[in-house]
Amino acid sequence: MSLTSPEPFSVEKRVAIAAVRRACLVTCTVFNQLVRDKTDTLKKEDESPVTVGDYAAQAVINTVLRNAFPKDPIIGEEGADALRQGSNTRLRERVVSLATNALQEDLIDGEKAQWGLGSHHEHSSEALLKAIDEGNDMGGPNKRMWTVDPIDGTKGFLRGGQYAVCLSLIVNSQVVLGVIGCPNLQIYPVSPDEGKGCIFVAVRGQGAFQIALSGTGAIKLPYFPSEKSYVLQSEEPKHTNIPLIERVSDELHLTKWGMDSQAKYCCLARGEGAVYLRMPAPIVGGKQPYEERIWDHAPGSILVEEAGGKITDSEGAPLRFGLGRGMGENRGFVATVDEELHGQVVSAIKRAQSTGDA
Repeated sequence: MSLTSPEPFSVEKRVAIAAVRRACLVTCTVFNQLVRDKTDTLKKEDESPVTVGDYAAQAVINTVLRNAFPKDPIIGEEGADALRQGSNTRLRERVVSLATNALQEDLIDGEKAQWGLGSHHEHSSEALLKAIDEGNDMGGPNKRMWTVDPIDGTKGFLRGGQYAVCLSLIVNSQVVLGVIGCPNLQIYPVSPDEGKGCIFVAVRGQGAFQIALSGTGAIKLPYFPSEKSYVLQSEEPKHTNIPLIERVSDELHLTKWGMDSQAKYCCLARGEGAVYLRMPAPIVGGKQPYEERIWDHAPGSILVEEAGGKITDSEGAPLRFGLGRGMGENRGFVATVDEELHGQVVSAIKRAQSTGDA
């Protein structure tokens, strides 16, 4: 018998990897279907598309979490009200079918049937809709809670670009576990023949790793020395201040690299980029800028930190994940591969803002 205690959050890590891996199976299936049929989308209040993949992936993740940790609250992006409408019967049926198929896939090493996985588990339509609705927690400072973003970067997903399936565990306002699945990201940046599809995993105090979607082949991060100093930024101009980022990039001689989703954090963590920069978009026509949510940054933040990087808001203040569902008190996000560069970026942002030109 071993007298060695298991590492903290070892079970949570295995559960999270299983949930994200199976959710990625859903999103890959949905994309292949969307190539032929682009009708299965709805619109959020901000007019961004929500696909059958968002709902099915969240149903999978929440089902796994609810079976493994029934007392843990979940903060998710989607709710199932739209799926219950009579006009969305076809969409609901596809969500249920996709989620059920992913949950009933054969177990692989590290997975447990008691997490709701395997062919002997039945999943009713109502049970899966209820699982989607489990993500309605409002967050807060003194609790243990999961954040779920079933498809981060929906527009990237729809055009065949980068997107991410994101999951984190927050305990008393601190992110302790992050898992990000990137089905379209190359396994090795300079070896396209090796294929694509990665899962990135970080546990507080235990480092960060990349594994294949199959759940094998762990690589400690960072491992890839980039020949260029890239600043990773959003592809979506409504979500960030592009002119300000351009001014900072020019001052620090950084090459801009646009990418959707928290895949940017993954590329930074494995060494492909030098900086990840996201600034509040300018207010246009009185419309309020995009409000960042904790699920937008919790998984990526711990990945960067455990890979040896640093992340703060644009003023150099720590990120706060205990304010609720939003991150309104953090203005902008700066992540870098090392602390010295981080200070240079924050200073460059202040200079760019003081000129009033960006």
